[in-house]
Amino acid sequence: MSCIIELLSTSVRKLGSASRFPSDHPWITRAGSFKNSQELEEEERFAFLIRKCPNMRVLRQLHAHILTRPLPLSTFSFALSKITAFCALSPLGNIDYARLVFAQIARTSIFSWNSLIKGCSKIQNPSKEPIALFKKLSETGYPVPNSFTMAFVLKACAIVTAFEEGLQVHSRVLKDGFGSSSFVQTSLVNFYGKCEEIGLAKKVFDEMPERNLVAWTAMISGHVRVGAVDEALGLFREMQKAGIEPDAVTLVSVVSACAAAGALDIGSWVHAYIEKRSVLTDLELGTALVDMYAKCGCIEKAKQVFVHMPVRDTRAWSSMIMGFAYHGLSEDAIAAFRQMLEAEVMPDRVTFIGILSACAHGGIVSEGQRIWSLMLECGIEPSVEHYGCIVDLLCRSGLVEEAYRIVTTTNIPSNPATWRSLLKGCKKKRLSNLGEIVARYLLQLEPLNAENYIVISNLYSSVSQWEKMSELRKEMKENSVKPIPGCSSIEVDGVVHEFVMGDQSHPEVKILREFMEEMARRVWDSGYRPSVSDVLHKVMYEEKEGALGEHSERFAIAYGLLKTRAPVVIRVVKNLRVCGDCHEVIKMISKIYEREIIVRDRVRFHKFVEGTCSCKDYW
Repeated sequence: MSCIIELLSTSVRKLGSASRFPSDHPWITRAGSFKNSQELEEEERFAFLIRKCPNMRVLRQLHAHILTRPLPLSTFSFALSKITAFCALSPLGNIDYARLVFAQIARTSIFSWNSLIKGCSKIQNPSKEPIALFKKLSETGYPVPNSFTMAFVLKACAIVTAFEEGLQVHSRVLKDGFGSSSFVQTSLVNFYGKCEEIGLAKKVFDEMPERNLVAWTAMISGHVRVGAVDEALGLFREMQKAGIEPDAVTLVSVVSACAAAGALDIGSWVHAYIEKRSVLTDLELGTALVDMYAKCGCIEKAKQVFVHMPVRDTRAWSSMIMGFAYHGLSEDAIAAFRQMLEAEVMPDRVTFIGILSACAHGGIVSEGQRIWSLMLECGIEPSVEHYGCIVDLLCRSGLVEEAYRIVTTTNIPSNPATWRSLLKGCKKKRLSNLGEIVARYLLQLEPLNAENYIVISNLYSSVSQWEKMSELRKEMKENSVKPIPGCSSIEVDGVVHEFVMGDQSHPEVKILREFMEEMARRVWDSGYRPSVSDVLHKVMYEEKEGALGEHSERFAIAYGLLKTRAPVVIRVVKNLRVCGDCHEVIKMISKIYEREIIVRDRVRFHKFVEGTCSCKDYW
């Protein structure tokens, strides 16, 4: 070691004086002169030992040895900075100990500042501490921040979505001339993407001369975060054309985009890509695949991926249980929940939302109530979502009065979705008096939500109160409330086609409407008669019938029948609930055309096969 130190010292002398080196260089003393060989040898020896530390116990012993050395503490600034880095960044470290050691460093280097800033960003419950550290560093004026400092602080801002602070850091980046650093640019893209400022993220991304994998991944995940799934999938295609190979992190974002869009073909291709390239399917990627297949209507494939996962945590189990709930497979969800408990995996809030939702969709009241009690025993405080599930469970099972008692006597925040569940329960049991009480309260909460008016209208329609329906229409007009247009999509040959009610915009609309007329005739000849109660207002019977025939899911299903052949499954995604009339029509279409049809509406999946639906007409 001494020979190496002497050689380094000789090399330095040949290069010139200490002034040629940064003032915080480990070879430079506080006085600005070079450290002697003994000091350098001591530091290098301790740095080596720190890197080899197997645990915190040994590191503490080494730290104590440093503190008891006869040399001045300033001599060991380099070694102490290494201890700070180990404690802050190593999985074996301790962030509290890192803070303690950092405070002991007589001459803090930018390396030690960067280590602590980065380490504080990695803790389980992140805060704005890294940002506060950066402010303190800026105020001291020494040492000078570098590009790594800026990148680490921007990452910290992204984690806690501190948009204003991140803007200030971006300003400092430009001021200090770090704008051309690819490391900093990538951090900026990630920061703006996490803060859902996708326009600013794109601006930085477009100005990057070279885009690395991390930058592409940040852009894709940013678009997924704001719901721009088509753009996210488009970016993935561009990334491939640019010759950038995705990693597991990128693929999680792409798979999540496929889940949101219901793009099964692309999602299946990504899964095949993962297997072909032997991409390591870690816990996060495996869970994303389970979620994607479940949300794309392939619950069996989701189960297959789940079963082959070597490790399954709470998120993975919750995704599988939620998937069963989506598909109305209540018994499978309950079985999975029991297996989760047997595997000693602790359920969380999301798990209980999934299992309670499954009980609601299956009308399994006793089991749902037992699980509710178990949740309370686990110490989980019920949230608005949990109360919504139990109210939905009771209302679907006809126990509307009990559900109303829970809503009115429990100290939970008023939630429109819960009151809508009550109103739907009143409609199902034709409880017009209670329904009007619920309706008035619902309109106080959300006077401009069109869905509320539709549910109230369905209540009036169920008891033939046409005058009140007319008054409701007048109130909607006065408040300028318009129903949300239904939109359905279907993926054919990797392209997602979207349809709205009464669609005239599709390039193949002429041939599509001709096919729909033929489809309508065959359904009529099979005994179909429209259920006109699913139209918002009272108009002539023929007009109601025509309005139902224009629902967006019928366009999407017709397009699927027109463009594909058996045994290809027709998969449709709709932004609203499927109405009762369309539900009956789709059952008949599945039988007439001998095709399996899966419709994912806003709440759940309906699998139509040979004239029946997986929901058993209970949704």
